Amino acid sequence: MSLKAFYDKENSFEAGCDEVGRGCLAGPVVASAVILPKNFTHPYLTDSKQLNATKRAELVDLIKEESIAWAIGECSPEEIDQLNILKASFWAMHKALDQLKTQPDFLLIDGNRFTPYKEIPHLCAIKGDSKFFSIAAASILAKEYRDNLMRELAEQYPHYGWERNVGYPTKEHRTGIQQFGITEHHRKSFQLLPRQLEIFNK
Repeated sequence: MSLKAFYDKENSFEAGCDEVGRGCLAGPVVASAVILPKNFTHPYLTDSKQLNATKRAELVDLIKEESIAWAIGECSPEEIDQLNILKASFWAMHKALDQLKTQPDFLLIDGNRFTPYKEIPHLCAIKGDSKFFSIAAASILAKEYRDNLMRELAEQYPHYGWERNVGYPTKEHRTGIQQFGITEHHRKSFQLLPRQLEIFNK
């Protein structure tokens, strides 16, 4: 299925929004908002999860150059612990929208829920990153930003494999928590270790 350049041609500026890192044990949740031109199209721009790292990296510069506006927002582990991960995900999107140099008149949100932003109408689209170019672009910017951040943090905290798992709950990550404890970048409200540690023997 080919992606759509816009939801409604009557809207002047539609911003696609997506987040990444909701299921991680460490690091921020990161969101991006992107406004693309109405005539935008690209042969392989799609959901970031369907692209390899090389393709995503190539697309980052193109998205930034071709977009009318783009921005990144993030919520720290502390904010996630205070708010809960769902609210923090929406707040990260709000932070991204706050930074757009052009105010959108309509929002395309990846997923099935969203906290309204100002008085701007929005549409929640399940798997929206495989339906709309603007959401796909937002997913790529958010993922590349967060992956790079976690790789940088891995240099300071080498025991958790963040350069490979970017904070997700892999066996390597949980083994690191078990052996070395947690860092300031871990989400303390999450179950960082399963109650039954047999997982490490599988």
